[in-house]
Amino acid sequence: MRRIIASFFLLFLLFNVNAQEIEISDSTRVSLLTCSPGEEVYAKFGHSGIRVVDFKNDIDIVFNYGLFNFESSDFYLKFIKGETDYQLGITSTIGFLAEYRLRKSFVWEQKLNLSPEENRNLINSLLINYEPKNRIYRYNFIYDNCSTRPRDKILKATNGVEKLKSQNELRTFRNWVGLYTGYETWVKFGIDLVFGKPADNNASRTQSMFLPEILMSEFDNIYIVVKDSGFTETKLVSEKKALVEGEYREVEAPDSMTKPIYIFSIILIIGALLTFIETKTLHYYRLFDSILLFITGLAGIVIFFLMFFSVHPLVKSNLNILWLNPLNIIAAVIIWIKPWKFAFFIYNMLNMILLFVVLILLAISYQSFNVAIYPIIILLIIRYSSYIINSNRVKKKIRKSNEGSKPTRIR
Repeated sequence: MRRIIASFFLLFLLFNVNAQEIEISDSTRVSLLTCSPGEEVYAKFGHSGIRVVDFKNDIDIVFNYGLFNFESSDFYLKFIKGETDYQLGITSTIGFLAEYRLRKSFVWEQKLNLSPEENRNLINSLLINYEPKNRIYRYNFIYDNCSTRPRDKILKATNGVEKLKSQNELRTFRNWVGLYTGYETWVKFGIDLVFGKPADNNASRTQSMFLPEILMSEFDNIYIVVKDSGFTETKLVSEKKALVEGEYREVEAPDSMTKPIYIFSIILIIGALLTFIETKTLHYYRLFDSILLFITGLAGIVIFFLMFFSVHPLVKSNLNILWLNPLNIIAAVIIWIKPWKFAFFIYNMLNMILLFVVLILLAISYQSFNVAIYPIIILLIIRYSSYIINSNRVKKKIRKSNEGSKPTRIR
């Protein structure tokens, strides 16, 4: 109870003091905390924190780089643009662990094998970072987040050079994300749509630490090399244990009836049937194409916006924009305007060319695409080509009809 009261008293003081005013005893211990993923989308990748325990002063707190405010102005627009501000917070370890115990997530602690001087360097760095003028930072999902910040602070505080002896497999950024979202889920489908070619680059050992559990795994294999009388290698982590026993969660694949590829395959079958009927009746199902164009155009606008206006690192050079044409949203309206029929005909021809370019890119694996887009691309090819073919058939039928109705010339 005494430690809890002391921790809360320290938290109160920290709002108004400078880092230089905090005294740290030599008994202080610093640890990296890693929290396993939760069920919510924002919690699917887990979390990290830095725990500071000072036995002499009965202090037990966690530095947490994962705080943000949902209620800030234009939060969602800023999030899409990659301009979300997170901040460093301090909480009691008891309160921190209680949240993850309620979520039934594991919390692992890795005690850091740091000298008193290194502990002091690290804690002073954290306290300076916690000062009001420094605590807010521009969040970046890959390069600057709640996992990379603890990594950088810890490694910078050591008096040696880190040496990584990792056995972890190298993966692309896209594959690392898929490992946590599942490969046949709607979340993964959405992420694959907005991720561009940069997401297919292999993440280095250091870059892969943007994921908290990977950071934990890599820290188990980091040695600090110090040049003294020779070269001394010391493991960065001296001990590892679970502070909260949670539930092991495997990334569950959705029911087959709700998988993106299943839903889009059904839509493809419906579109193919309508196309077959059109070839027999020459009746054009304009509403179906209008909805299809509107949805793909809307998705294309999102991709266009992210490519050119977002600072997210993995959404540039996104070739999904070739088949999710942003102009489709205009075509969804033009399709109803008869004087624009020829313009819509030419537009379909151009889109057919773009779709064949996408097929070539798929064949050479230039960019990784989600498998669920295949039914949509096939449907778009069917609908574009059907409109082009049937338009020509209708023109020929009208021409023949007009020729047959010419009045007979009386001699």
